[in-house]
Amino acid sequence: MQLIRTVVVKQVLTEASKQKLLEKYFAGKLQMQKEYEQLQFELKKLEKTKKYQTSALKSHFEKELKKRHDKEKLYEFQIEQLHMLPIGSEMKQKEVQSLVEVKVGDNWEEVMEKTTIIIKDGIIEEIR
Repeated sequence: MQLIRTVVVKQVLTEASKQKLLEKYFAGKLQMQKEYEQLQFELKKLEKTKKYQTSALKSHFEKELKKRHDKEKLYEFQIEQLHMLPIGSEMKQKEVQSLVEVKVGDNWEEVMEKTTIIIKDGIIEEIR
């Protein structure tokens, strides 16, 4: 019989991976800023046309603006945290599902024990 279990994927922080993550976070932050500005522009444009109920419209746009602002703050936090991490640190990247074969007589604790895959610069370095 096969079961599905969760496998944690961790990334070893190297200079190259740190730089890639920084680029990813800065790009995400920039994208949120652009979306924020675009939403502000669209709101002003729609307010001028006066075709829609302004209170409902403004409420919807404010919610979307706050969402973008919060995501931008999250990217800023991730950038700060990344600067503090030393090279060689293991960062949880994601969780994936794997199949595991079980049969009568297997030790249940060992079968369901969390497995971890360690990746360094895109290469699997270790499976624990």
